[in-house]
Amino acid sequence: QVQLVESGGELVQAGGSLRLSCAASGRTFSIYAMAWFRQAPGKEREFAAAINWSSRNTYYADSVKGRFTISRDNAGNTVYLQMNSLKPEDTAAYYCAVRSGYSGSYYNPSSFNSWGQGTQVTVSS
Repeated sequence: QVQLVESGGELVQAGGSLRLSCAASGRTFSIYAMAWFRQAPGKEREFAAAINWSSRNTYYADSVKGRFTISRDNAGNTVYLQMNSLKPEDTAAYYCAVRSGYSGSYYNPSSFNSWGQGTQVTVSS
């Protein structure tokens, strides 16, 4: 099992920037991909961005493409989500997730088997 701890969420004005971090520990050798999902009150959890751990290929939801950047550090097991040009509709709890298997979709939460506790991002207008 992989344990995940997110940080970096806070209240920010529209147009501002935030960087979320997610530190992985435990069976990190099993990581195939990591992703950020988000969930607003009363809505389903939705995909935001993902990164393949070895190739570093990245994937984005249309709603964040061009504004968000997912990356991983070279030395450790941390994934980042740089969020620029934030909009009120980006307000949500952001969750980091790990996928250990090769099968499944980057965009589907059910393909990910470990989750963090979430960090709240609130964008004021």
